[in-house]
Amino acid sequence: MSHSSSMAEAENQKQLLRLIQEGRLDLFKEELQRDEEMSKEVRRKHYGKSGDTLLHYAARHGHLNVLTHLVEALEMDIEMFNNDYKRPLHEAASMGHRDCVLYLLDKGATIDCLKKADWTPLMMACTRKNVEVIKDLIEHGANPLLKNKDGWNCFHIASREGDPQIIEYLLTVSPSSWNTESKIKRTPLHTAAMHGCFDVVKALLERCPYEPDSRDKCGVTPFMDAIQNGHIDIAQLLLEKHKACYTASDAVGAQPLHQAAVTAQDEAIRFLVSDLGANVNERATSVQLTALHYAAKEGHTSTIQMLLSLGADLHAKDGKSRSALHMACAGQHAACAWLLLQAGLQDSLDDTGTFARQLAKKPDVLQLFRGINIST
Repeated sequence: MSHSSSMAEAENQKQLLRLIQEGRLDLFKEELQRDEEMSKEVRRKHYGKSGDTLLHYAARHGHLNVLTHLVEALEMDIEMFNNDYKRPLHEAASMGHRDCVLYLLDKGATIDCLKKADWTPLMMACTRKNVEVIKDLIEHGANPLLKNKDGWNCFHIASREGDPQIIEYLLTVSPSSWNTESKIKRTPLHTAAMHGCFDVVKALLERCPYEPDSRDKCGVTPFMDAIQNGHIDIAQLLLEKHKACYTASDAVGAQPLHQAAVTAQDEAIRFLVSDLGANVNERATSVQLTALHYAAKEGHTSTIQMLLSLGADLHAKDGKSRSALHMACAGQHAACAWLLLQAGLQDSLDDTGTFARQLAKKPDVLQLFRGINIST
């Protein structure tokens, strides 16, 4: 085949895909009538890196008339899968195209077909706030208790998306679906708290008997998830309805206060210290780090200011005699180091005989110590 004819064919293929994506069935039919060879080829052809077929494109874009033509006139196989083992039903379900879902089911599509990482069409549907498609799949026999490769069932996935109507529906049709955890022992309550889904957390606390402060593999509780992501309303709800413990420690010994310092959730820190009475100088891990150490290590100037305003000990040393200045300099965080020096923190030796300034490498951090003599 000459270079020019292969270019022309590639352009024809692109044009076909464009017509399918735009739902222009008449023009698509005309193109195929002009080229009988192409008409045969497109039935089995996989396109691009993803290996999608025309059916995938039609289902993803929700063009029922195109989908019907491909299945009935071109006799394409509805179980054709792409490089991720996605079938047209996965596409229609994940995009919430109800008419396409119903058509494929009516044509006998496998209801619980698995794509890469063991996702079913029902799981894909649960990533959208489209309760009708979820109902259609379940009424056609989809199994809501199947888990994907990470150990998530469809209820767990729906908990992340935040639609309480879907949560209520799934609990009605599959009352045990709440009782699930991922491979790293995270529950739907962890996930909803982490993603700030207040209404879902409320529904879960009302309808599902989760153990208070259940821990994932890293020892993280739903309350910690809420705090370290700045969802104070959810943290309050977990305290009120679930008697969550605001001083619980994770697997390495960090409390919500320390986790909030790592993620710069300054208002959550204020909530923990001012409203709940958490100790702003609480130590974490075997190295005895304070929240100020964590904030300096991560380079969060606003968090350092918040902690100091709440009475954090500027001069606190960890178990290796390192101050927050050591942490800021080791992380090359010039603004944090400057802030700590301005607040009155003096450089000092740690257990290895190292000053914080000796950890400075970047010019803007080194500049802070110009003209300051090293002295013990």
